[in-house]
Amino acid sequence: MSTAISRRGFAKILSASAAYAALTPSMSISAPLRLVSGAAKAVGVVRLSSNENPYGPSPLAVKAMTDAFSLAWRYPDEHQQLLVDALAKMHGVAAEQVLLGNGSAEILKVAAAAFTATGKKLVVGNPTFEAILVHAQTAQADVAKIDLTPDYAHDLPKMSAAARAAGLIYICNPNNPTASITHRDQIRSFLAKAPSQTIVLIDEAYHHYVNASARYVSFLDQPPGNDRVIVIRTFSKVYAMAGLRLGYGVTDHVLAEKMLSLLTDVDLNCTAVAAGKAALADSESVRNFVKRNMDDRQEFFNQCHARMLKPIDSVTNFLMMNAGMPAASPSAHNIR
Repeated sequence: MSTAISRRGFAKILSASAAYAALTPSMSISAPLRLVSGAAKAVGVVRLSSNENPYGPSPLAVKAMTDAFSLAWRYPDEHQQLLVDALAKMHGVAAEQVLLGNGSAEILKVAAAAFTATGKKLVVGNPTFEAILVHAQTAQADVAKIDLTPDYAHDLPKMSAAARAAGLIYICNPNNPTASITHRDQIRSFLAKAPSQTIVLIDEAYHHYVNASARYVSFLDQPPGNDRVIVIRTFSKVYAMAGLRLGYGVTDHVLAEKMLSLLTDVDLNCTAVAAGKAALADSESVRNFVKRNMDDRQEFFNQCHARMLKPIDSVTNFLMMNAGMPAASPSAHNIR
């Protein structure tokens, strides 16, 4: 796979384009992309290119946003702490183990800055969400990209072999852009063998969409008991707050302190923080979003199969497939 294709660009090719190719095969690849980006609201097109939740934030989150407008004149310090405390309580950790970011993309950025450098490489699966590769290269770190297994899981034995002199290992689980998972037990075994000086970052941006499975258990729901592990999540996906930019990481307090030193004190805004806290409390909306996503995903699979297309099994709110046509490399920013 060409490294020139960004994560969101890749999604455009294998999600939006595939949908249009399947449902309206007479249209070219360029036409639907223009429709999606320019006139989606006017023509009723659902944008498939950014892995967003099209149903919007929960009613409780929307109310919290509205109420927070009156606080626009204040810095968000105490409100950030309230969200940190809520997340710490939800995950059963100390508040010192939680750090907030302007989207989980910012957590990726500071992790690369903190733990990669010349002589401290980054090890990742291939393909995967590519933002952290760019950040590691900015830190002048080498990047080792290890191809996924034939069933689209991380090839952990090969990643382990490449981990010598690694400062950071990145495991996106569920993985983007393949919408696949790597078995929990395999990751647990991998963590036990990882070099003692290496940090392992597990990206759970799409955690909520995974159906109950013995193969997948969140490393926040069942912590690995390893002080070298960072787990990150985002409010951009199931909570439908991509435009507000809010994410967080949970890790050992020593690692959290090192990463926090690279953040400013007021990275976030009151509206995002208030909405995030409200969204955490609205579990009914989350269940509804997950159920609707499952139904939509199954219908999309049905339509693909009816047209003799073969998407990869998905556990997320997107899927990967061969669209059966050449794909350009649209320029797109990496957002999480």
